[in-house]
Amino acid sequence: MTPSTSSRRTLVKRGGAALAGLSVLRLAGPAHAFQTPTGGEVVPWLDQPEPNPVPEAIVRQLDWERLDSWLTPPDQFFVIKHYNEPALTETDWRLEIGGLVERPMTLSLADLRARARHEVAFTLECSGNTGLPFFAGGVGNAAWAGAPLAPLLEEAGARDGGIEVVFWGADAGEQTRGEVTITERFARSMSLADALGSDNLLAYEMNGAALPSLHGYPVRLIAPGWYGVANVKWLTRIEVRDSRYQGHFMARDYVTIREEERDGETVWTFTSVARDRLKSAPAKVTKRGDGYQIMGAAWGAPIAGVEVRIDDGEWRPATLGEGAGEEYAWAFWTLDWGTPDPGEHSVTSRATAADGEVQPAPDDPFLAAKTTYWESNGQITRRVRIA
Repeated sequence: MTPSTSSRRTLVKRGGAALAGLSVLRLAGPAHAFQTPTGGEVVPWLDQPEPNPVPEAIVRQLDWERLDSWLTPPDQFFVIKHYNEPALTETDWRLEIGGLVERPMTLSLADLRARARHEVAFTLECSGNTGLPFFAGGVGNAAWAGAPLAPLLEEAGARDGGIEVVFWGADAGEQTRGEVTITERFARSMSLADALGSDNLLAYEMNGAALPSLHGYPVRLIAPGWYGVANVKWLTRIEVRDSRYQGHFMARDYVTIREEERDGETVWTFTSVARDRLKSAPAKVTKRGDGYQIMGAAWGAPIAGVEVRIDDGEWRPATLGEGAGEEYAWAFWTLDWGTPDPGEHSVTSRATAADGEVQPAPDDPFLAAKTTYWESNGQITRRVRIA
């Protein structure tokens, strides 16, 4: 199925079945709650997202026009639910580390809190964000804190042959395979080498407070640089395996299908959504006196710069603000627009990463070859009317 033949009904069905919450982060020093001045009147975008047809899955989205804090408050942070919301308590919760390990472990929340605490500012994005007409706010930035994962895996000691680590959540739901319906727990996996990355956290805090229930209380995985689906909420088990895990959210859903030409023949590739991609978005336009300012955010890689294009004009450099230089957190940017002509205008942004990568246009061949909505990181254009 190609984008031109993919029906809206199919997109809605996929959106309800599969969106997930969180992605990008880095172990660094303590994060600070930078504030961006937001004085002035917000000029609303003309192209508002369509009504959300799956509120049970996309529970909450970031409201771009309210964005005024570098750290997103939990009650404004996007929320995705694939299955139920588990009712876990600190008293009863335990985390098992097992499978192909020399020393299986069972840890309480107190055990994790007794270990070295690390904090990272990390921008989490759902891999389906901006891939559907009703889903444009699946991103947010928070300071996540908890116990580093790698030392625990090293203490458990992976046995020879262990190559994969599966992270199991407490949430579960029904999945149908042909004529068989099963109850499947949410789970995602990564290679043992990736799991041993020094930035991965077993997070129990968000912005200095205990994780809210909808964000995975009491503990979730935070995997820097990975899309939200990899950051498993309500974490209860970590399992080392000797084979690749092929559960629903690894091999069936969150899979990008891409058309490629090889030696004159069409080849279809299937890749599980994994690491975040470079992206930026205009957040809002504000009027201050007779002048206007455009503000936005860029994330997915260390940001070197952001450019903005008004209508069909030349690209103009924006000024980076809070978050500039961060490894895994978004950078805010602004552009003084001056006094634009009255009428409707389009505003497009594109980010450049520290390694020189440039956010692609929507018609970039690499993006155009996708037949699924995951990993849609093309340049974003918004429309506004100046009175």
